[in-house]
Amino acid sequence: MTDPKIAAREPVKVTLEAGKTYAWCRCGLSKAQPYCDGAHRGTGLAPLVFTAEESKEAWLCQCKATGRAPFCDGAHKKLP
Repeated sequence: MTDPKIAAREPVKVTLEAGKTYAWCRCGLSKAQPYCDGAHRGTGLAPLVFTAEESKEAWLCQCKATGRAPFCDGAHKKLP
């Protein structure tokens, strides 16, 4: 698998906690979107692990086409 699956055609609003580490799903197969549940195993795609710098609400990408992973940049609006 070289291209991720589109999990949804819109971002999801989440609350991030400062200092907490998250694993954002890159493959689109996770049932725990937008976070990784290990479904990527064998796909060649790994989650993006990041630590929140501050506590805040954020919109995380679910279409997997963002250029600002894990955050939405509106790329879902241009999907075919």
